[in-house]
Amino acid sequence: QVQLVESGGGLVQPVGSLRLSCAASGSIFSIDVMGWYRQAPGKQRELVAIIIGSGSTNYADSVKGRFTISRDNAKNTAYLQMNSLKPEDTAVYSCNARVVLRGRWSANDYWGQGTQVTVSS
Repeated sequence: QVQLVESGGGLVQPVGSLRLSCAASGSIFSIDVMGWYRQAPGKQRELVAIIIGSGSTNYADSVKGRFTISRDNAKNTAYLQMNSLKPEDTAVYSCNARVVLRGRWSANDYWGQGTQVTVSS
């Protein structure tokens, strides 16, 4: 019904930058919330940043001032600009979207497959 495809991960040196993209496709009526989560080896998945339809955003304390989430509603795409990356940012980053399907009233959560971000010298 809905597919989320992430791109932009990779290997980057400390203090470098990466930009992740998450494109949603399918039978979409609206997307209420889009967000990025990450999971490092041996750790639980944690919220990185979310953005709602109005454009309001929320960030984990650990990334405030370094990461910026944005979205292009016309393209059903969310972005995560990551600057001043640190080794502790190394994780699999996954995109989440809360989607209302065409012909439905309630929203459901969908996840992308994840993209690896490795920060290392």
